Amino acid sequence: MVDDDSLVSLIMSHNVITVTPDTQVTTAARLMVKHGISSLPVVHDGELIGMITETDVISREIELDAPAYGTFLDAVFRWPWDHSDDEVRRITAVTVGQLMTHPVYSLTTAATVRDAATLLFERKITSAPVVDGDGVMVGIVSQADILELVANAAEDEPSDNA
Repeated sequence: MVDDDSLVSLIMSHNVITVTPDTQVTTAARLMVKHGISSLPVVHDGELIGMITETDVISREIELDAPAYGTFLDAVFRWPWDHSDDEVRRITAVTVGQLMTHPVYSLTTAATVRDAATLLFERKITSAPVVDGDGVMVGIVSQADILELVANAAEDEPSDNA
């Protein structure tokens, strides 16, 4: 178990690799692979506007479902569960701006590791940018950062095998 008061700023990565909305999706994918990361913050004029994730990139490769239409008394309508517009948008995306996830879920430097773990778990995201009081991104915290903290804390505990 991790100390409840541990600040996220102690475990976050400070040198954050970012992309712009105009970055090619393939370039973002190469950056993720090269640096072993699962997401990249998207910034425009210094402002955090989105995140591009492995899941976003992989979604470009999904099989497209045909649009779901129905008819009733000579009227043609779209079924409420039809998501083909979003699928087409993802499949045809060329730039990060066309594919990114937004809004961005972020944490402040005053957030605790428990706050970070809760956000990542509840929002089903792998990382979250950390911003200062002015909203400027100063780092990023990921599931891997929290996992490393838990693993290191476990090394300090007495072993059952002793």
